[in-house]
Amino acid sequence: MSAITTALPQPGVRIKIGTVAKHFKISVDLLRLYEREGLVIPLKSSKGTRYYTEQDYAWIATILRLVRDARLNFAGIRHLLALLPCWEIRSCGFEKKQGCSIIKDSTTPCWNNKSCCSDPKECYSCSVYRSAPACENLKALLVSSPAPAQN
Repeated sequence: MSAITTALPQPGVRIKIGTVAKHFKISVDLLRLYEREGLVIPLKSSKGTRYYTEQDYAWIATILRLVRDARLNFAGIRHLLALLPCWEIRSCGFEKKQGCSIIKDSTTPCWNNKSCCSDPKECYSCSVYRSAPACENLKALLVSSPAPAQN
C-alpha cells in the first residue's frame, strides 16, 4: 500500500466519508461496502451522513492491507475477526463464553451480532471493535504476507 501523505485528523473530530476516502485514495462506495460487510462502523448523523474519527483511520488502513497485501476476501476477514477473544477483551470470563449467543457464529465478528449492542453507537465504541486493529493475529498475518506485485 502506498504511503499516506496527509495528516491524521485531530482526536474527537468527525470527518465526512468523502474526506476519509480521499485520504486513503479509495472511493466512498468502497467505504460503504466495508460498512455493509460489517467491517467498519461509521458514526451517522440524524440525516444519515457517515462520519469517521481518528480512531477509524488505523482500522481502515488495516482492512485495506488485509485485502491488498494479505489478499483476503471479506468472508476471510470476517472469519478472522470472529476469532478475536471478545470474552477476554470484555472481561466476561471463560465460563460465560461457553453459553454466549454473541460468539456462536464463527463466521462474523461479535459486533455484527445485533444482540451485542442495541444502538450502533455502542458498537462504534465497543472494546472488541476498537481493539481489532491491534490484534496480534492480524499483525502476524500482515507481516507474513507476500509483498504485492509491482506494476
